[in-house]
Amino acid sequence: MANTKSAIKRIRRISKQTSVNKARKSRYKNALKKMNALIENKKKPEALKFLPKLNSELMKVAKTGIVKKQNASRNVSRITRKIASL
Repeated sequence: MANTKSAIKRIRRISKQTSVNKARKSRYKNALKKMNALIENKKKPEALKFLPKLNSELMKVAKTGIVKKQNASRNVSRITRKIASL
């Protein structure tokens, strides 16, 4: 267990940051699921309307380091291609 004052503070900070990261990752995963559902149901207008929101969410998550930037870019690219093929 932590036995210095700074280590105790770091443990407190890490636990707060973990909860923030989990919330952000959850929002990102939910946005992806929503978009995949729209694509699966062939709702192109709704998917096109939701695309900027999804893109924003993915880039926010990439910027904060929850997922890598290349991962976010790859997801946006794949989803854009799927929408175009509808």
